[in-house]
Amino acid sequence: MKSEQLRKKFSAHFGREPEKIIKAPGRVNLIGEHTDYNEGFVLPCAIDYCTLVAVMKRDDRQIRVLALDWSDETDAFSLDEEIKFHPDQMWSNYIRGVVSELKLRGYPVQGCNIAVTGNVPQGAGLSSSAALEVAVTVALVAAANGSISETQSKDLQLDRLTIAQIGQAAENNFVGCACGIMDQLISSSGVDGHALLIDCQDYQLTPVVIPDELSIVIVNSNVRRGLVDSEYNQRRAQCETVASHFDVPSLRYLDEEKLQSGKVGLDSTALKRAEHVIGENRRVLSMVSALNKGDCVEISRLMAQSHESMKSLFEITIPAIDQLVSIVASVIGESGGVRMTGGGFGGCVVALVPHDRASDVADAVEAKYEHLTGLRATIYPASPSAGVSLI
Repeated sequence: MKSEQLRKKFSAHFGREPEKIIKAPGRVNLIGEHTDYNEGFVLPCAIDYCTLVAVMKRDDRQIRVLALDWSDETDAFSLDEEIKFHPDQMWSNYIRGVVSELKLRGYPVQGCNIAVTGNVPQGAGLSSSAALEVAVTVALVAAANGSISETQSKDLQLDRLTIAQIGQAAENNFVGCACGIMDQLISSSGVDGHALLIDCQDYQLTPVVIPDELSIVIVNSNVRRGLVDSEYNQRRAQCETVASHFDVPSLRYLDEEKLQSGKVGLDSTALKRAEHVIGENRRVLSMVSALNKGDCVEISRLMAQSHESMKSLFEITIPAIDQLVSIVASVIGESGGVRMTGGGFGGCVVALVPHDRASDVADAVEAKYEHLTGLRATIYPASPSAGVSLI
Protein backbone atom coordinates (compact mmCIF):
# COMPACT_ATOMS: atom_id res chain seq x y z
CA MET A 1 0.00 0.00 0.00
CA LYS A 2 1.29 3.44 -0.93
CA SER A 3 -0.05 4.90 2.33
CA GLU A 4 1.96 2.47 4.46
CA GLN A 5 5.10 3.13 2.43
CA LEU A 6 4.46 6.84 2.87
CA ARG A 7 4.14 6.49 6.65
CA LYS A 8 7.38 4.54 6.89
CA LYS A 9 9.30 6.95 4.67
CA PHE A 10 7.90 9.94 6.54
CA SER A 11 8.88 8.49 9.93
CA ALA A 12 12.37 7.55 8.73
CA HIS A 13 13.01 10.99 7.24
CA PHE A 14 11.38 13.26 9.83
CA GLY A 15 11.72 11.10 12.94
CA ARG A 16 8.01 11.01 13.77
CA GLU A 17 4.78 9.58 12.38
CA PRO A 18 2.65 11.90 10.23
CA GLU A 19 -0.38 13.39 11.94
CA LYS A 20 -2.58 13.11 8.84
CA ILE A 21 -2.55 11.65 5.35
CA ILE A 22 -4.65 13.25 2.63
CA LYS A 23 -5.66 11.53 -0.60
CA ALA A 24 -6.57 13.54 -3.72
CA PRO A 25 -7.48 11.80 -6.99
CA GLY A 26 -6.33 12.46 -10.50
CA ARG A 27 -8.97 12.79 -13.16
CA VAL A 28 -9.91 11.83 -16.66
CA ASN A 29 -12.07 14.13 -18.74
CA LEU A 30 -14.68 12.22 -20.71
CA ILE A 31 -15.50 15.23 -22.91
CA GLY A 32 -15.17 19.00 -22.80
CA GLU A 33 -11.61 20.02 -23.64
CA HIS A 34 -10.33 23.59 -23.25
CA THR A 35 -13.84 24.72 -22.34
CA ASP A 36 -13.32 25.33 -18.61
CA TYR A 37 -11.37 28.58 -18.93
CA ASN A 38 -14.00 29.69 -21.45
CA GLU A 39 -16.70 29.39 -18.76
CA GLY A 40 -18.10 26.35 -20.54
CA PHE A 41 -19.10 22.80 -19.65
CA VAL A 42 -16.87 19.85 -18.84
CA LEU A 43 -17.56 16.22 -17.92
CA PRO A 44 -14.63 14.76 -15.95
CA CYS A 45 -14.54 12.07 -13.33
CA ALA A 46 -12.09 11.60 -10.49
CA ILE A 47 -10.24 8.30 -10.86
CA ASP A 48 -8.76 5.69 -8.56
CA TYR A 49 -5.21 6.94 -9.12
CA CYS A 50 -4.27 9.46 -6.49
CA THR A 51 -1.71 11.64 -4.77
CA LEU A 52 -1.04 11.08 -1.07
CA VAL A 53 0.30 13.83 1.19
CA ALA A 54 1.44 13.14 4.75
CA VAL A 55 1.78 16.11 7.08
CA MET A 56 3.00 16.93 10.59
CA LYS A 57 3.18 20.32 12.27
CA ARG A 58 6.54 21.84 13.14
CA ASP A 59 7.41 24.18 15.97
CA ASP A 60 9.07 26.68 13.64
CA ARG A 61 8.15 28.51 10.43
CA GLN A 62 9.78 26.07 8.02
CA ILE A 63 8.10 24.00 5.32
CA ARG A 64 10.14 20.87 4.66
CA VAL A 65 9.11 18.47 1.89
CA LEU A 66 10.12 14.95 0.88
CA ALA A 67 9.07 13.75 -2.60
CA LEU A 68 9.12 9.96 -2.75
CA ASP A 69 8.38 9.76 -6.47
CA TRP A 70 11.18 12.13 -7.42
CA SER A 71 14.04 10.01 -6.06
CA ASP A 72 13.43 11.26 -2.51
CA GLU A 73 14.28 14.82 -3.48
CA THR A 74 13.68 17.42 -0.78
CA ASP A 75 12.69 21.05 -0.56
CA ALA A 76 12.74 23.54 2.29
CA PHE A 77 11.67 27.16 2.61
CA SER A 78 10.63 29.65 5.28
CA LEU A 79 7.14 31.06 5.71
CA ASP A 80 8.73 34.33 6.86
CA GLU A 81 10.53 34.95 3.58
CA GLU A 82 9.36 35.54 0.03
CA ILE A 83 8.47 32.21 -1.55
CA LYS A 84 10.30 32.00 -4.84
CA PHE A 85 9.97 29.77 -7.88
CA HIS A 86 12.36 26.80 -7.72
CA PRO A 87 14.17 26.65 -11.07
CA ASP A 88 15.48 23.09 -10.69
CA GLN A 89 12.61 21.16 -9.06
CA MET A 90 9.37 21.69 -10.92
CA TRP A 91 7.40 19.41 -8.58
CA SER A 92 8.16 21.66 -5.62
CA ASN A 93 6.66 24.71 -7.30
CA TYR A 94 3.15 23.28 -7.03
CA ILE A 95 3.64 23.06 -3.26
CA ARG A 96 5.32 26.46 -3.03
CA GLY A 97 2.50 27.91 -5.13
CA VAL A 98 -0.19 26.61 -2.78
CA VAL A 99 1.62 27.96 0.27
CA SER A 100 2.10 31.31 -1.45
CA GLU A 101 -1.57 31.48 -2.45
CA LEU A 102 -2.79 30.66 1.06
CA LYS A 103 -0.58 33.40 2.48
CA LEU A 104 -1.74 35.92 -0.13
CA ARG A 105 -5.35 35.19 0.81
CA GLY A 106 -4.63 35.73 4.49
CA TYR A 107 -5.05 32.16 5.68
CA PRO A 108 -2.87 31.02 8.59
CA VAL A 109 -0.13 28.63 7.50
CA GLN A 110 1.76 26.49 10.00
CA GLY A 111 5.32 25.24 9.64
CA CYS A 112 5.06 21.61 8.48
CA ASN A 113 6.89 18.50 7.46
CA ILE A 114 5.31 17.11 4.29
CA ALA A 115 5.90 13.94 2.30
CA VAL A 116 4.35 13.30 -1.10
CA THR A 117 3.77 10.18 -3.18
CA GLY A 118 1.15 8.81 -5.54
CA ASN A 119 0.32 6.77 -8.60
CA VAL A 120 -1.18 9.37 -10.94
CA PRO A 121 1.01 9.13 -14.07
CA GLN A 122 2.98 12.36 -14.40
CA GLY A 123 2.88 14.36 -17.60
CA ALA A 124 0.08 12.18 -18.96
CA GLY A 125 -2.82 14.63 -18.84
CA LEU A 126 -4.44 12.96 -15.81
CA SER A 127 -3.98 15.96 -13.50
CA SER A 128 -1.19 14.81 -11.24
CA SER A 129 -0.40 18.48 -10.60
CA ALA A 130 -3.99 19.36 -9.64
CA ALA A 131 -4.15 16.35 -7.30
CA LEU A 132 -0.95 17.54 -5.63
CA GLU A 133 -2.27 21.09 -5.26
CA VAL A 134 -5.57 19.91 -3.77
CA ALA A 135 -3.94 17.46 -1.37
CA VAL A 136 -1.38 20.01 -0.18
CA THR A 137 -4.08 22.66 0.32
CA VAL A 138 -6.08 20.31 2.55
CA ALA A 139 -2.92 19.18 4.36
CA LEU A 140 -1.92 22.74 5.21
CA VAL A 141 -5.45 23.60 6.35
CA ALA A 142 -5.50 20.49 8.52
CA ALA A 143 -2.14 21.38 10.05
CA ALA A 144 -3.14 24.97 10.78
CA ASN A 145 -6.48 24.04 12.33
CA GLY A 146 -5.91 20.67 13.92
CA SER A 147 -8.70 19.01 11.96
CA ILE A 148 -10.75 19.28 8.81
CA SER A 149 -14.24 17.95 8.24
CA GLU A 150 -15.47 16.28 5.08
CA THR A 151 -16.43 19.61 3.52
CA GLN A 152 -14.79 22.42 5.42
CA SER A 153 -12.50 23.62 8.16
CA LYS A 154 -14.52 25.30 10.88
CA ASP A 155 -11.96 28.10 11.14
CA LEU A 156 -11.32 28.78 7.46
CA GLN A 157 -14.70 27.77 6.02
CA LEU A 158 -12.61 26.18 3.30
CA ASP A 159 -15.17 24.39 1.15
CA ARG A 160 -14.35 22.19 -1.81
CA LEU A 161 -14.75 25.00 -4.34
CA THR A 162 -12.32 27.19 -2.40
CA ILE A 163 -9.82 24.33 -2.22
CA ALA A 164 -10.04 24.04 -6.01
CA GLN A 165 -9.71 27.80 -6.51
CA ILE A 166 -6.57 27.93 -4.37
CA GLY A 167 -5.03 25.11 -6.40
CA GLN A 168 -5.94 26.76 -9.68
CA ALA A 169 -4.54 30.11 -8.54
CA ALA A 170 -1.30 28.43 -7.51
CA GLU A 171 -0.93 26.95 -10.98
CA ASN A 172 -1.94 30.17 -12.76
CA ASN A 173 0.00 32.67 -10.68
CA PHE A 174 3.03 30.77 -9.39
CA VAL A 175 3.65 27.86 -11.75
CA GLY A 176 2.69 29.83 -14.84
CA CYS A 177 0.08 27.65 -16.53
CA ALA A 178 -3.18 29.43 -17.41
CA CYS A 179 -5.35 26.38 -16.68
CA GLY A 180 -9.06 26.51 -15.94
CA ILE A 181 -10.60 25.13 -12.77
CA MET A 182 -11.77 21.71 -13.99
CA ASP A 183 -8.80 19.65 -12.80
CA GLN A 184 -8.73 21.04 -9.28
CA LEU A 185 -12.52 21.03 -8.90
CA ILE A 186 -12.97 17.39 -9.88
CA SER A 187 -10.07 16.40 -7.60
CA SER A 188 -11.70 18.22 -4.69
CA SER A 189 -15.33 17.37 -5.47
CA GLY A 190 -15.50 14.06 -7.34
CA VAL A 191 -18.42 11.72 -6.64
CA ASP A 192 -17.81 8.00 -6.27
CA GLY A 193 -19.20 6.02 -9.22
CA HIS A 194 -20.05 9.14 -11.24
CA ALA A 195 -18.71 11.61 -13.73
CA LEU A 196 -19.41 15.23 -12.84
CA LEU A 197 -20.97 17.77 -15.18
CA ILE A 198 -19.33 21.06 -14.21
CA ASP A 199 -20.70 24.40 -15.34
CA CYS A 200 -17.53 26.49 -15.21
CA GLN A 201 -19.50 29.73 -15.22
CA ASP A 202 -21.27 29.24 -11.88
CA TYR A 203 -19.54 26.02 -10.67
CA GLN A 204 -22.78 24.06 -10.55
CA LEU A 205 -21.99 20.36 -10.19
CA THR A 206 -24.26 17.58 -11.48
CA PRO A 207 -23.31 13.91 -10.93
CA VAL A 208 -23.75 11.74 -14.03
CA VAL A 209 -23.85 7.94 -13.86
CA ILE A 210 -21.64 5.93 -16.21
CA PRO A 211 -23.75 3.17 -17.84
CA ASP A 212 -23.23 -0.18 -16.11
CA GLU A 213 -22.16 -1.89 -19.32
CA LEU A 214 -19.22 0.49 -19.93
CA SER A 215 -15.74 0.56 -18.41
CA ILE A 216 -13.39 3.53 -18.38
CA VAL A 217 -10.09 2.64 -20.04
CA ILE A 218 -7.24 5.15 -20.19
CA VAL A 219 -4.40 4.55 -22.63
CA ASN A 220 -1.22 6.53 -22.08
CA SER A 221 0.65 7.28 -25.30
CA ASN A 222 3.79 7.82 -23.19
CA VAL A 223 4.42 11.03 -25.09
CA ARG A 224 5.02 13.31 -22.14
CA ARG A 225 3.30 16.64 -22.03
CA GLY A 226 4.35 19.89 -20.42
CA LEU A 227 1.48 22.36 -20.28
CA VAL A 228 3.62 25.30 -19.26
CA ASP A 229 6.06 24.64 -22.09
CA SER A 230 3.41 23.74 -24.68
CA GLU A 231 0.98 25.88 -26.61
CA TYR A 232 -1.71 25.63 -23.92
CA ASN A 233 -1.37 29.25 -22.84
CA GLN A 234 -1.43 30.35 -26.47
CA ARG A 235 -4.74 28.56 -27.01
CA ARG A 236 -6.25 30.38 -24.06
CA ALA A 237 -5.02 33.71 -25.38
CA GLN A 238 -6.56 32.97 -28.78
CA CYS A 239 -9.92 32.23 -27.16
CA GLU A 240 -9.74 35.46 -25.19
CA THR A 241 -8.99 37.36 -28.40
CA VAL A 242 -12.24 36.10 -29.93
CA ALA A 243 -14.24 36.96 -26.80
CA SER A 244 -12.76 40.45 -26.87
CA HIS A 245 -13.64 40.80 -30.55
CA PHE A 246 -17.30 40.20 -29.67
CA ASP A 247 -17.07 42.26 -26.46
CA VAL A 248 -18.22 39.35 -24.29
CA PRO A 249 -16.62 37.99 -21.10
CA SER A 250 -15.94 34.55 -22.58
CA LEU A 251 -16.81 32.22 -25.45
CA ARG A 252 -19.68 30.86 -23.32
CA TYR A 253 -21.71 33.85 -24.55
CA LEU A 254 -21.37 32.90 -28.23
CA ASP A 255 -23.09 30.32 -30.40
CA GLU A 256 -22.27 29.21 -33.95
CA GLU A 257 -24.64 31.75 -35.52
CA LYS A 258 -23.19 34.73 -33.64
CA LEU A 259 -19.66 33.58 -34.36
CA GLN A 260 -20.19 33.25 -38.08
CA SER A 261 -22.17 36.47 -38.44
CA GLY A 262 -19.50 38.52 -36.64
CA LYS A 263 -16.31 36.83 -37.76
CA VAL A 264 -15.10 39.62 -40.04
CA GLY A 265 -11.79 40.85 -38.66
CA LEU A 266 -10.90 37.59 -36.91
CA ASP A 267 -7.91 35.65 -38.18
CA SER A 268 -8.67 32.11 -39.34
CA THR A 269 -6.77 30.43 -36.50
CA ALA A 270 -8.66 32.26 -33.75
CA LEU A 271 -11.92 31.47 -35.53
CA LYS A 272 -11.11 27.75 -35.52
CA ARG A 273 -10.35 27.85 -31.80
CA ALA A 274 -13.73 29.40 -31.07
CA GLU A 275 -15.53 26.94 -33.33
CA HIS A 276 -14.07 24.10 -31.30
CA VAL A 277 -15.07 25.57 -27.93
CA ILE A 278 -18.63 26.38 -28.99
CA GLY A 279 -19.13 22.94 -30.53
CA GLU A 280 -17.51 21.21 -27.57
CA ASN A 281 -19.87 22.87 -25.09
CA ARG A 282 -22.81 21.55 -27.10
CA ARG A 283 -21.26 18.07 -27.22
CA VAL A 284 -20.79 17.97 -23.43
CA LEU A 285 -24.49 18.53 -22.81
CA SER A 286 -25.41 15.99 -25.47
CA MET A 287 -23.02 13.51 -23.85
CA VAL A 288 -24.77 13.86 -20.49
CA SER A 289 -28.05 12.97 -22.20
CA ALA A 290 -26.46 10.02 -24.02
CA LEU A 291 -24.95 8.65 -20.80
CA ASN A 292 -28.24 8.97 -18.97
CA LYS A 293 -29.96 7.02 -21.76
CA GLY A 294 -27.16 4.49 -22.17
CA ASP A 295 -27.03 5.41 -25.87
CA CYS A 296 -23.69 3.96 -26.91
CA VAL A 297 -24.07 4.92 -30.57
CA GLU A 298 -24.47 8.56 -29.60
CA ILE A 299 -21.60 8.32 -27.10
CA SER A 300 -19.41 6.99 -29.90
CA ARG A 301 -20.44 9.77 -32.27
CA LEU A 302 -19.90 12.58 -29.75
CA MET A 303 -16.48 11.38 -28.62
CA ALA A 304 -15.37 10.95 -32.25
CA GLN A 305 -16.56 14.47 -33.08
CA SER A 306 -14.75 15.86 -30.05
CA HIS A 307 -11.49 14.23 -31.09
CA GLU A 308 -11.78 15.45 -34.68
CA SER A 309 -12.46 18.97 -33.41
CA MET A 310 -9.38 18.86 -31.19
CA LYS A 311 -7.37 17.64 -34.16
CA SER A 312 -8.63 19.96 -36.89
CA LEU A 313 -9.88 23.08 -35.10
CA PHE A 314 -8.00 23.33 -31.82
CA GLU A 315 -4.93 21.54 -33.20
CA ILE A 316 -3.79 19.91 -29.97
CA THR A 317 -3.53 16.24 -30.93
CA ILE A 318 -0.38 14.61 -32.25
CA PRO A 319 0.08 11.63 -34.60
CA ALA A 320 0.70 9.11 -31.80
CA ILE A 321 -2.54 10.11 -30.08
CA ASP A 322 -4.47 9.95 -33.34
CA GLN A 323 -3.10 6.44 -33.94
CA LEU A 324 -4.25 5.31 -30.49
CA VAL A 325 -7.75 6.66 -31.08
CA SER A 326 -7.95 4.85 -34.41
CA ILE A 327 -6.74 1.56 -32.90
CA VAL A 328 -9.28 1.67 -30.05
CA ALA A 329 -12.12 2.81 -32.32
CA SER A 330 -11.46 -0.09 -34.69
CA VAL A 331 -12.13 -2.50 -31.81
CA ILE A 332 -15.16 -0.94 -30.12
CA GLY A 333 -16.97 0.60 -33.11
CA GLU A 334 -20.27 2.13 -32.01
CA SER A 335 -20.43 0.11 -28.78
CA GLY A 336 -18.44 2.80 -26.93
CA GLY A 337 -16.37 5.92 -27.53
CA VAL A 338 -12.77 7.12 -27.59
CA ARG A 339 -11.01 10.48 -27.77
CA MET A 340 -7.93 12.30 -26.59
CA THR A 341 -8.22 13.59 -23.04
CA GLY A 342 -6.37 16.41 -21.33
CA GLY A 343 -4.71 19.58 -22.51
CA GLY A 344 -3.17 18.03 -25.59
CA PHE A 345 0.25 17.58 -27.21
CA GLY A 346 0.64 14.03 -25.90
CA GLY A 347 -0.69 12.28 -22.84
CA CYS A 348 -3.67 9.92 -22.92
CA VAL A 349 -6.79 8.85 -24.70
CA VAL A 350 -9.92 7.90 -22.79
CA ALA A 351 -12.31 5.21 -23.92
CA LEU A 352 -15.70 4.04 -22.71
CA VAL A 353 -15.53 0.35 -23.52
CA PRO A 354 -17.97 -2.54 -23.06
CA HIS A 355 -16.63 -4.79 -20.32
CA ASP A 356 -16.26 -7.73 -22.67
CA ARG A 357 -14.16 -5.71 -25.13
CA ALA A 358 -11.62 -4.27 -22.68
CA SER A 359 -9.14 -7.12 -23.20
CA ASP A 360 -9.58 -6.80 -26.98
CA VAL A 361 -8.68 -3.12 -26.74
CA ALA A 362 -5.55 -3.96 -24.75
CA ASP A 363 -4.54 -6.64 -27.25
CA ALA A 364 -5.02 -4.32 -30.23
CA VAL A 365 -3.01 -1.51 -28.63
CA GLU A 366 -0.17 -3.91 -27.79
CA ALA A 367 -0.19 -5.40 -31.29
CA LYS A 368 -0.31 -2.19 -33.31
CA TYR A 369 0.77 0.93 -31.42
CA GLU A 370 4.49 0.26 -31.04
CA HIS A 371 4.75 -0.88 -34.65
CA LEU A 372 3.14 2.38 -35.84
CA THR A 373 4.87 4.84 -33.50
CA GLY A 374 7.93 3.22 -31.94
CA LEU A 375 6.38 3.79 -28.51
CA ARG A 376 4.83 1.42 -25.98
CA ALA A 377 1.49 2.47 -24.53
CA THR A 378 0.39 1.88 -20.93
CA ILE A 379 -3.21 0.96 -20.16
CA TYR A 380 -4.96 2.07 -16.97
CA PRO A 381 -8.40 0.64 -16.23
CA ALA A 382 -10.08 3.29 -14.09
CA SER A 383 -13.09 3.66 -11.84
CA PRO A 384 -14.94 6.92 -11.04
CA SER A 385 -13.93 7.92 -7.52
CA ALA A 386 -14.63 10.41 -4.75
CA GLY A 387 -12.79 13.68 -4.27
CA VAL A 388 -10.16 14.64 -1.71
CA SER A 389 -10.37 12.98 1.69
CA LEU A 390 -8.41 12.13 4.81
CA ILE A 391 -7.30 8.53 5.21
